Amino acid sequence: MENKKEKCDSMSSGGVTRSKRDLPPMHYTLKIESFSLLLKTKVEKYESDVFEAGGYKWRLCLYPNGNTKGKGKGFVSLYLQIENTSNLRHRWEVTTEFKLFVRDHINDKYLTVRESDASVKRFHEMKTEWGFDQLLSLETFNDASKGYLFNDGCVFGAEIFVIKPTGKGELLSMVKKPANGSLTWKIKDFSKLDRKSHLSKAFTAGGRSWRIDVSPEGYGEGKGNSLSVFLELVGGCKLPPKKTVWAEYKLRVLNQSHDNHVEKTSNHIVSRWFTSSSHTRGFHKFMPLGDLRDVSKGYVGNDTLIVEAEILTLSVSKLFS
Repeated sequence: MENKKEKCDSMSSGGVTRSKRDLPPMHYTLKIESFSLLLKTKVEKYESDVFEAGGYKWRLCLYPNGNTKGKGKGFVSLYLQIENTSNLRHRWEVTTEFKLFVRDHINDKYLTVRESDASVKRFHEMKTEWGFDQLLSLETFNDASKGYLFNDGCVFGAEIFVIKPTGKGELLSMVKKPANGSLTWKIKDFSKLDRKSHLSKAFTAGGRSWRIDVSPEGYGEGKGNSLSVFLELVGGCKLPPKKTVWAEYKLRVLNQSHDNHVEKTSNHIVSRWFTSSSHTRGFHKFMPLGDLRDVSKGYVGNDTLIVEAEILTLSVSKLFS
């Protein structure tokens, strides 16, 4: 089965694009029989019945011999008009994308007329009607070989897509040195800790909780030879799929005898993105266990190790409505 496509010969002129498609108008069809008799009434315009689309009321306004008050001389003019506006709120506004149609009976297709740039149109108190002065030239419309006027009958139509902003959005901020973005953790009785990882108390920065994760005997490639130190995004495993949090950070072990602290910064881009599957970032080989155990080095004093975490830059996203 072939898919029906909104395609055929397409052309643009005067900011208007005309193309043909198989599908009839989605929202409203205006069929006129004995079109020649309608013209004999010398009616300037015909207004259709009211129909609903997108939660609003509309009608079509047809000028069979063109809207001479505009630029419709020598053309069929067709417009979309919003109705029942007295029921709308004060200073109402309705934003739409719409298309108007004329049926080609011979090819069983619909001439589709729209703005070339697919621009939206705003209906409001001062502008309740939009459309086309020059929907189709009368010469083309009256040419029986074109199929628009067939057995003295014709069909017009409309599709209206109302754009309703939800007002919802997201604000992403890159915050440098966020408030309360650091923690100093004094790990007492360090020599008595078992080999598993140990977690600090949490601190809050950028609306999220963080903590330090230390493995005294190393973790992964650092196991048995290095102290491993990480920064953990608390509850990061519950982040929505594809949700990421950026954090540029420093981790350090303080030297309690000298000033030569061991400090490492998240230098790799990948190591700065926290996700549901990678919510703990840091260093497997933060520093050699030999240096840590050598009392003369000064990293452990009174059996206390001091570890710090500092967040340098943090992404903060907030939803609004």
